[in-house]
Amino acid sequence: MNDLGALHHSTPPGAADPVKALLHRHRDLCEQAVDPLEIAAGLEAHGITDRTAARFRHRDVFSLAEELYARVSRDDAAPRPAPATTTARAGAARTVLVLLPGLPGALCAASAVALRLTHGEARVYTAAAGVLAVTLALHAALRRGPLSARTEIPAHSSAASWTCWLIAYTLLGDGLLRTAVTGGPDGLPDGTAAGDWPLTVAPVVALALSCAPAAWTAHVLAARVRRRLESSRGLEDFAASVRPLLIALFALFLGTVAVLVTATSALLDEPLALPSTLALGGLLFLARLLTIHGFTHAPKVILTLTAAAQLTALATLFAARLPGCDALATPLQTLTTYWSPAALPTLTCGAASLLLLIHTTRKLPQASTHIPPEPPR
Repeated sequence: MNDLGALHHSTPPGAADPVKALLHRHRDLCEQAVDPLEIAAGLEAHGITDRTAARFRHRDVFSLAEELYARVSRDDAAPRPAPATTTARAGAARTVLVLLPGLPGALCAASAVALRLTHGEARVYTAAAGVLAVTLALHAALRRGPLSARTEIPAHSSAASWTCWLIAYTLLGDGLLRTAVTGGPDGLPDGTAAGDWPLTVAPVVALALSCAPAAWTAHVLAARVRRRLESSRGLEDFAASVRPLLIALFALFLGTVAVLVTATSALLDEPLALPSTLALGGLLFLARLLTIHGFTHAPKVILTLTAAAQLTALATLFAARLPGCDALATPLQTLTTYWSPAALPTLTCGAASLLLLIHTTRKLPQASTHIPPEPPR
């Protein structure tokens, strides 16, 4: 039962002030809100629309929220404690948050250069140290700042595991697929692009470098959405203004990834893998953007299905080597022959990215999505 129906059942017949009954039902929301915008977003989350607001003699939810905010007395509210940190520490903390998203890219680029300069056993240790350093930096960037989620996420979630698989496939998958089609590989990767199982480092470096523009894009989106909340006079008006902004920022992010992968491919002297890198970059960005705002189910499902599709495709290629199973390899061999090994990640990640983009344009334009998390009681 929605709030309006519950209100009719809890309000005595002939009540002259239905807004007062609504205020009673949502007193916690109204008392904790720092401005009417949070109340409007909270009302939308509880199913109250502009049409519902008209029954309370208001033109939209924002007008209704302004009255609710004005009716709540805050004279007895305890003053908020002053921040304990000094100005210098606060400034240092802000500087760290600004620089933190760029750390994974810097460490990944340094690791790629180190791999080019080392040989033999030293290369193995360099690769292990680079993976560990980038993983820790990425974990820190996702825990603080614009890319941090509003809800607690398990440290060993399936979404994180499948994300690691997708990045590992970007590094090793195309080389494995190209070699497997011709009957290989005959050994493990040697850490070079010219080995029997070649590495593709440039797209991974570009994706790591894209953490910084992803954080900037998320910050800009949050700031612009806040302004749209202040200027909009209805939920539909707000959604209509946020949706094109979201698509424009997503396109801007993809353009940045295209520049980064082009530059890294040229600097590392590797073939340009633009379509597959854009598809994976867009997928990971949208998944993180949804996770930031508390929508974790759809990214987890889409990332799982995408990784499973890539894993299944590779499995069929090797299963075709069993007696009588030659037909299993036909679809992937045909795709590789008429396009390239990059066709598999491009199609799987591209389709997943499109699905998440549709889901994002439905969820993020809702005003209730942008309510700050309630402090613990």
